[in-house]
Amino acid sequence: MTPSDTAMNPYWSDVVRGLTPYVPGEQPKLANLVKLNTNENPYGPSPRAIAAIRDALDDKQCDNLRLYPDPNAERLKAAIAGLHGLETSQVFVGNGSDEVLAHVFLGLLKHARPVLFPDITYSFYPVYCGLYDIAFETMALSDDFSLRVADYTRPNGGIIFPNPNAPTGRLLPLADIEQLLQSNRDSVVVIDEAYIDFGGESAIPLIARYPNLLVVQTLSKSRALAGLRVGFALGHAGLIEALERIKNSFNSYPLDRLAIAGAVASFEDPAHFDSSCKAVIATRERLVHAMRALGFDVIPSAANFVFARHPAHDAEKSTLALRQRGIIVRHFKLPRIEQYLRITIGTDAECETLVTALREILAG
Repeated sequence: MTPSDTAMNPYWSDVVRGLTPYVPGEQPKLANLVKLNTNENPYGPSPRAIAAIRDALDDKQCDNLRLYPDPNAERLKAAIAGLHGLETSQVFVGNGSDEVLAHVFLGLLKHARPVLFPDITYSFYPVYCGLYDIAFETMALSDDFSLRVADYTRPNGGIIFPNPNAPTGRLLPLADIEQLLQSNRDSVVVIDEAYIDFGGESAIPLIARYPNLLVVQTLSKSRALAGLRVGFALGHAGLIEALERIKNSFNSYPLDRLAIAGAVASFEDPAHFDSSCKAVIATRERLVHAMRALGFDVIPSAANFVFARHPAHDAEKSTLALRQRGIIVRHFKLPRIEQYLRITIGTDAECETLVTALREILAG
């Protein structure tokens, strides 16, 4: 059977035939690559996290890897709860925030009414809806890519969006999120805060007042642990229990011993976390200034990436030209944003290399 015939494979279920899978960012194996396409942190994880992972492997009796990990990851839940002044019953952990979100869609957003999210947002959301047969409607962002809270004051089966949004980087103020919660008390509002540590104010303090709020975060970005796959959700115990029921009907051991050890240690090193975030923010501001000086329109960003277009140069051609120079950025061939580049904030040196390349491309 040839690849073109796979959709007709008689062993596939109807669910598989109808799926349009998510396409992750490219992970090319090229030497001397300036990789600015998947929003990874350029500064690496806390040294304490690395040491904790090594310690977890340094076991003469081999019990660390011979035995199953804690299915409830209690140490990690306690670390997260302590950081945010919550109870462990208000914390859910999973194999990256993508798995957490998958459980959220099935456990909290599958209702008779459609779930609402922006028309320009994390492209995994419609994939989850397709996988779980969840009705959804997209709400158009304004011309400047900001989210209009008034658009979400309609009957719905739940609301979800990233804050800052992806791929735009725009931040919705906390006052607007509270307004959204007040207007939708009968449905769950999920705030996907993958990038919140790079310039935003978290909605976590609102959990105490709003039982319909769920906040999802990840250790992949600000804590530079994308390779460990650790994500978590925070909310009232009733919401968390729904996610636990889904998790224990799917995979009781989503986090291995090394991931738990490294994640716990990362929360024990606030100095590294703070310095890493500040470095990314400072580099982002310098990159925005440099790109605007080259004539780019750059959307205000509170994330570890920028979203930009040049009015006189095609985005796809610019992406290819950058690739020829060993620089990888993300380009989405989607309505309204096909002329934009999403550029991860790398080190100062990487961003300087990018700006130099852009200057050459624009001059050519």
